[in-house]
Amino acid sequence: MRKPLRIGLVVPFATDRVPAEGPMMYPDVTFIPRGVGVRALTPEGYDAAFEAILPAAKELAKQDVDAIMVIGTSLTFYRGYEAHQQLLEQLRAETGLPVSTMTEAVVDGLRSVGAKRVAVATAYSDLVNERLADFLQRSGFEVLSIKGFGLTGFGDAANQSEQDIIDLSAEAIDAAKAGDAVLISCGGLKTLGCAVPIERRHGIPVVTSTQSAFWKALRLAGEDGQIPDRGRMLAQGSPV
Repeated sequence: MRKPLRIGLVVPFATDRVPAEGPMMYPDVTFIPRGVGVRALTPEGYDAAFEAILPAAKELAKQDVDAIMVIGTSLTFYRGYEAHQQLLEQLRAETGLPVSTMTEAVVDGLRSVGAKRVAVATAYSDLVNERLADFLQRSGFEVLSIKGFGLTGFGDAANQSEQDIIDLSAEAIDAAKAGDAVLISCGGLKTLGCAVPIERRHGIPVVTSTQSAFWKALRLAGEDGQIPDRGRMLAQGSPV
């Protein structure tokens, strides 16, 4: 019998706290968090936390974990495509474990549903949105529209309701006109209940930061991450 999975999480919080949606999605998995303390959703607010990612991951690697996921989309894309790839290489080399980031997870999520032309809804300001759009374009996607809540305070994203997120996504989808998926970016947005109503209304798959990250983490550890009734991406049971 396979031992229960243990997933290490580098989290953006100042404390060692697991994002609530992870255990809701995968209640049989043990998640072990290490916080890096993002101060704000701005480049200045990310800087110290970014430098703390590798030390946190190395500590997690000592905890008998099967894989490590770095939570925080903007935290891992804000320095650009090359910096993100270098971070991944360093994390994998120095932990010796399967490692991914929330940014890589949303890219994999979009690819898994066949997306090429995307609408994007985010928690972020225009500055951070510009960096996300550049990252997505460098990853091979055409960004047709991007709409943000304009938030800069760390933790403010949690104050947006699922209906707020659904409405902003609708704005992005309508502006895109011909998108074949919508990305909802920011691990602080509570999106577990958003995919199904958006997909029913607009007919295109939904990829979100938090769901992608935990789904990808399970795949790193050798599972398929499949969850029924939570949208098209999570419904997939294809081999890892």
